[in-house]
Amino acid sequence: MLVELLVGDLALFEGATLTFGPGLNVLTGETGAGKSLLVGALELLLGARPRPGLVRQGAKRARVEGRFTLPPGEDGVRVERWLARHLPAVLEEWREQGEERELILSRVVGADGKTRAYVNQQAVTRTRLAELAPRLFEIHGQNDHQRLFEPAEQLRLLDTYGELDADVAAYREARASWLERVEKAARLAAEQAERRDRLDLARFQKGEIDAAGLRPRERDELEPEREMLRHAENLKVGLANLVAELSENDDALVDRLRRAERFLSLWREQVGALAEPAEEVAQSLVHLDEAARVLRSFVDRLEVDPERLDLIEGRLAEIERLERKYQLDAQGLVARAGELAGEIARLEADESSLAGLEDEIAQARARLLERGAGLRRSRKALRTKLVRAVTRRLKELGLERAAFDLRLGQRGDDERHRSHEADRELFGERGMDRIEFLLAANPGEPTLRLRQCASGGEMARIMLALRSVLAERGQGRTLVFDEIDAGVGGRLGPVVGRHLQALGEHHQVLCVTHLPSIAAAARRHLAVRKSVTGGRTRAEVDELAGDARVEEVADMIAGGADQETARAEARRLLGTA
Repeated sequence: MLVELLVGDLALFEGATLTFGPGLNVLTGETGAGKSLLVGALELLLGARPRPGLVRQGAKRARVEGRFTLPPGEDGVRVERWLARHLPAVLEEWREQGEERELILSRVVGADGKTRAYVNQQAVTRTRLAELAPRLFEIHGQNDHQRLFEPAEQLRLLDTYGELDADVAAYREARASWLERVEKAARLAAEQAERRDRLDLARFQKGEIDAAGLRPRERDELEPEREMLRHAENLKVGLANLVAELSENDDALVDRLRRAERFLSLWREQVGALAEPAEEVAQSLVHLDEAARVLRSFVDRLEVDPERLDLIEGRLAEIERLERKYQLDAQGLVARAGELAGEIARLEADESSLAGLEDEIAQARARLLERGAGLRRSRKALRTKLVRAVTRRLKELGLERAAFDLRLGQRGDDERHRSHEADRELFGERGMDRIEFLLAANPGEPTLRLRQCASGGEMARIMLALRSVLAERGQGRTLVFDEIDAGVGGRLGPVVGRHLQALGEHHQVLCVTHLPSIAAAARRHLAVRKSVTGGRTRAEVDELAGDARVEEVADMIAGGADQETARAEARRLLGTA
């Protein structure tokens, strides 16, 4: 139950506190006084986006706060489950409050349009607020009449009446599983030609790279060998001459250096200054002798090998071709071959999965069909009950001779061999059913779709009848009706008022009304007034009782509370005459 609503710097409201009680509560006031602003404040608590100009001129922000109490029951359990998932800290505090627990929803709207939302002073996202708030209250406005024309809304109402939410959720889960596979199959089929082209190319490229048998840094190894083989003949002659000069010719460099080393070794003991040069010459002799040996060995091994040169030239040409083609070096080509192997595996898996996906789709469809058929059976069983219940309520609301009916049909056929597109038509978001609410407002007339036959007043009463029937399935919710009496004449006002009173026995009802008979039926009467002070317009809310309430109802009757006949009628309606 909504216990209190606080609004601050919300358009015309500088600050207001509204206190509500159980049963029927009404809000009255002249057009433009601010009643719709208060409904808008509640819509903000439902997560609605703020409209421009909502923050009072000169203020930095507007604030709306709703304080709710929840007695033990189904709604309290639903709220507790939600808190357990999303706000465990609030749930712990909430459980400490005893049986009648309190929850405070808040919304702050900045002058820049940015908003913040809170649950028991803990910040939440607007999306989270929009999930929680409908578990506490719901708003029915004049637009609900238009929504009632829509088959989707009619189906939702039937499911609510039958408490089929869990069945609908199970169906939707099965539908999502089936649809995921159908869409995957459609994607794979659409991409099949492109995928096969890509698979052929990937296989060719990997085969080409693999056939080359590349090794990382192979080019770095082959290029020096190629250079040596290209100049092998000249190199062999030149190096042979060099070896001869170093160690093989008469008076070779090694022999001369050895004589110098012997001379210095004779004198190094007698002339200390010669010790270091003598050591250097000795070391040079060792190095030069080793160099001559290595060069001799190299010359002996060096061969002029045109065949090996041709082989290396061809290998390097192949490496260079592949590097140019793929814009990668040899090491990158080896890595690319690994990437292509992974891509080939993925593409081949997609080909295989497309073949096996139809079996998965068939199995998912069978599960979905079972869920949908179960929903159909449940809805068919509800049809007669709902028709009787609504017809009874319509009679109470002055439509004694109206005939209400509900037509249920299947969205398509459930043949096994059909296209996925046809199945999309069969399996709707809420099931396999088509629904249509029908009405014959007068005897002898055929039942027609509501859009074809119902007047504004009839639509208001049908909505109220449906809401009343649904109310029997729950207890303790807060229902807000924003001028649901639009189109209802004064003659039917008392009937609608009594109906709202009866609805208030099960739920808390908040009703914005212009009908005096409905205002008089309420347990609590709040009036919205507008005044101008210091050049600023302000809206205020007063709770009316006694003579003040008589004056307000009289004003609603005659447009002027100074008329004694209007006051007398107001007292009669209020039961105070």
